[in-house]
Amino acid sequence: MEKNVLKIGALAARSGLTVRALHHYDDIGLLKPSARADSGYRLYNRDDVERLHKIQALRKFGMSLADIATFLASPDAPFADVVSQQIAALDQQIKQASTLREQLTRLQQQMNSDHAPALESWIGALEHMKLYEQYFTPEELKRLPFWQQEARRNAVWRGMVDEVKTLIAHGVPFSSAEASALALRWMETLEHDTAANPEFARRMTIMMQDDRLSQRHSPIPQDVQQYIGESFNERKMTLYAKYLNAEEMQYIRVNSRKYFHEWLALLVKVHAQMESGVAANHPEMQALAREWMRLFRARAGSHPDTQSRIRLAHESEPELLKGTWVSPATLAYIRQAVAACEQA
Repeated sequence: MEKNVLKIGALAARSGLTVRALHHYDDIGLLKPSARADSGYRLYNRDDVERLHKIQALRKFGMSLADIATFLASPDAPFADVVSQQIAALDQQIKQASTLREQLTRLQQQMNSDHAPALESWIGALEHMKLYEQYFTPEELKRLPFWQQEARRNAVWRGMVDEVKTLIAHGVPFSSAEASALALRWMETLEHDTAANPEFARRMTIMMQDDRLSQRHSPIPQDVQQYIGESFNERKMTLYAKYLNAEEMQYIRVNSRKYFHEWLALLVKVHAQMESGVAANHPEMQALAREWMRLFRARAGSHPDTQSRIRLAHESEPELLKGTWVSPATLAYIRQAVAACEQA
């Protein structure tokens, strides 16, 4: 065997990945070995290792595997720009850490003097640490765009909240084109700010609900959330209506949001399996696929023709997946698992 290539086991050991993860990267076309040994072992050369380095760097920056594949498929992919953004993110983290250090230093000086620290001094330090660290590990925070660009993020969200309030104040129905476009932008921003990770989205939701209890933070009003939810759902109903008859639409309207929390919990598990490189025909993934189909039938009905038309809608209308934390790669992975169940 050539000295300038690595077997999959050696590459896994030196990169910190599992062999199963490298198999998954190969299966989805993200990192295919340049050659195979006579015995069938995957062999990786220098270019393969360089590509893997880029994949891992982009993963740490918060990109999903599907987005990484799209990014690297471009012949002029600006990888240097990604490195620059990583440096900027580190600079932001250093700035935040410096701010916290200054607050703690002032607290220490006040504790060493005859004057007890003022309430605002304690609150300032606590607020800087507690909220995000309560729900995310330090490594997870590094992957979240909303943490890396906090000031810009807050401005974007405040702007969107104001836009929704304006629509509500002017009596613009949630089914309007203007509301639909804003709802899509809202959900896509939320998906981006949670690194397209449904588990992060779940925890962010819990964190925001807890944050409403604090008088020091401006909540997203309940009517704003409801307006966005109804508008986003209506947007999807409009797309489904191109493929379903009136009776089918009535059924899906009644049931489309009924199982939201079950869907989200299941999506979290599916996403974790996919990101860990678990094969679609693995027993654990097949169990999730069966649960997926149960919820799909509960939402869409049990008639095969209706189910086929809904699948056609998803294939023909990519906008149905926007802002849902379900990427095309995730959908393909689930379909592979369902197919494996049907063949078992």
